[in-house]
Amino acid sequence: MSQPFKTQAWYAEDVRQDDAWVLRMTPTEIAGFEAALQHAKRADKPLLEMTQSDFPLPPESQAVLRRAIAGTQDRWGMCLIKGFPVDRWNEAETRMAYWGMSLYMGVGRTQNRASEIINDVRDIGASYKVKNGRGYNTNAGLDFHQDSCDVVALLCRRTPKSGGTSKVISSIALRDEVQRLRPDLIPVLQGTWYHSYQATQDPIQPPYYRCPIFGNDPVHFCARTNRKNTDAAQRDFEDVPRLTAAQKEALDLFDQLMPSDKLCYSMQLEQGDMQLLNNYVTLHSRTPFEDYEDPDKKRHLLRLWLAIPDSQPLPPEWEEYYGDVRSGAVRGGVRGSAITQAVLTYEERQAKAMGMLWRPWRPLVTLENLATGA
Repeated sequence: MSQPFKTQAWYAEDVRQDDAWVLRMTPTEIAGFEAALQHAKRADKPLLEMTQSDFPLPPESQAVLRRAIAGTQDRWGMCLIKGFPVDRWNEAETRMAYWGMSLYMGVGRTQNRASEIINDVRDIGASYKVKNGRGYNTNAGLDFHQDSCDVVALLCRRTPKSGGTSKVISSIALRDEVQRLRPDLIPVLQGTWYHSYQATQDPIQPPYYRCPIFGNDPVHFCARTNRKNTDAAQRDFEDVPRLTAAQKEALDLFDQLMPSDKLCYSMQLEQGDMQLLNNYVTLHSRTPFEDYEDPDKKRHLLRLWLAIPDSQPLPPEWEEYYGDVRSGAVRGGVRGSAITQAVLTYEERQAKAMGMLWRPWRPLVTLENLATGA
């Protein structure tokens, strides 16, 4: 399972000078994914019932995915794979192929109120900075944030007319900058913070959760911040403690530092790219985008939230949100209100296939014990 963490702080110029985090597939590797897709189409199973044998990747194609996941746990905390032949796949084929790939990378996590386990990232006319707003179904620019899993993977099927630039920073470098400029804020960021679930919680859970912004483990660094959700907890829930002056100063400092040229690396995802990010050591955002009028040309990415076998341990204070803090455990995601038996069966079967720690989901905090103070 998890080894001593190798990811280091990096700055935008470091990434521009070293593209070791980019994997460019060979024709043989690409052909392996195409052959596996044809096999999966003949099997024609529901996605949640698929196993690796239904998407039989040859060793060289499996190795691409292993290198990519390993890259998220290494120097940069991210990886970009280039060359998936999505221009030759229709939407249903792309979804099937992407899900088949996930069976070699980890355990997919549910991502929204509808408990969907693979998400379409495209503008459907929704709004971002409103109550319970999410960014993936809008064309808005997004605040820097991380997704609720070990690794988020985005497969670019179609690009926009303009905009939609992906922005990534090292949260370790962000911590180092805060330490340099305002060391007094480090303990504040390691303290108790309240965040809104944005209505993605299980019905038995409260509508908000507690999680520090910076972990305090000296070996396995982790960060979690999304100002929109922190502000939403303040706006929507009277029983959430008000932010202190120091907490507001910390969030304002983040807003100053995160988009800076020093920290922020920008990349334009191209058709056939898969971007993978370690959510504990990177934060990401995107710029607003303009779409084509033709529905068949509109920007479209597919998103997976993955729990992975070699994940790091998390601090105990993160269990309320992630459900499990053990290294290599199935954790993360948001339960939503539509979990099915098919999802539960998939989770247990896939955890076993990946050699991961798994236990039935149970919330650490419920509405009932919050009301009683238990």
